[in-house]
Amino acid sequence: MRVRALVLAMVLGVLVAGCGGSGGDGGGGQSDGGETGGAKAASPFTGEDVAAGPVLAVKVDNAPQARPQVGLGDADIVYAEQVEAGLSRFLAVFSGTLPDEVGPVRSARQSDLELLRQFGTPALAYSGVQSALQPELDDARLIQLTPGMAPEAYERHDDRDAPHNLFGKPKELLAAAPDASDAADIGFRFGDAPASGGADTTEEKVSFPAAEFGFSWSAQDKHWKVSLDGDNTDLAPATVVVQHVTISQSEFHDSSGAFTPFTQTTGEGAATVLRDGKKYEGRWSRPDADSGTTFTTPDGEPLRFATGQVWVVLAEA
Repeated sequence: MRVRALVLAMVLGVLVAGCGGSGGDGGGGQSDGGETGGAKAASPFTGEDVAAGPVLAVKVDNAPQARPQVGLGDADIVYAEQVEAGLSRFLAVFSGTLPDEVGPVRSARQSDLELLRQFGTPALAYSGVQSALQPELDDARLIQLTPGMAPEAYERHDDRDAPHNLFGKPKELLAAAPDASDAADIGFRFGDAPASGGADTTEEKVSFPAAEFGFSWSAQDKHWKVSLDGDNTDLAPATVVVQHVTISQSEFHDSSGAFTPFTQTTGEGAATVLRDGKKYEGRWSRPDADSGTTFTTPDGEPLRFATGQVWVVLAEA
């Protein structure tokens, strides 16, 4: 009897073990190439095995006086957006690794509100907005974190001139936003590159009317080295996405009369994905503001990203 009981227990153990793991995709950001492992799930933003936490988005300056920026290298995703006079700013999204500081922090724009809807209810750190736009932020599904709302989470650096000297402290920022959504599927997929369709590429440039982004592939480091307006930086994403979007004039303008462009991130269009020293042409799709953004090959298959930080340059179609 004891032998029969022992054999039965062993059989049951094997059956339970065989049923314990699902082989399916299982949701957003999963690595199709077997890159997940251990007790931590793959981040839906980077595909890395990290404990993804609540989502913090920070509006970061990209004027020459703002460089070098602080904390951008620890962001999961960096969006490059066009602002007034053809200049650019970043929207940096954090959920896994939090730097001690990030910035310089600058003001939000109308385009940020649509872009951030796919992140649930994220926290947004920004320096302020013009009064005409404030009602839209108040109605948006996000947690506002300005210096006036979370003064303990910001500080100004004496070695830089205002307004390029405001820096946020991510841990303190998230402490002031306990209801911020955790990182979840926004449509990104990670894993092996497409078997065909990629062109060898070591250099790529993307231009706004008054800004330029350069990406140089480093075979040694397996990352893209970033230059801003021709100046080299220490920034090194694993994947760069050039998402071709509609950019139009919004109703808002700055004190000089320059109108703010509105970058539409819903709909569909062409996309270029840089990974592993190759360039892949594809498509992006986001049916509505509550949906994530998917990237596919011309054949409609998922256009998977390399594991690591993702840059998305929102370039005019």
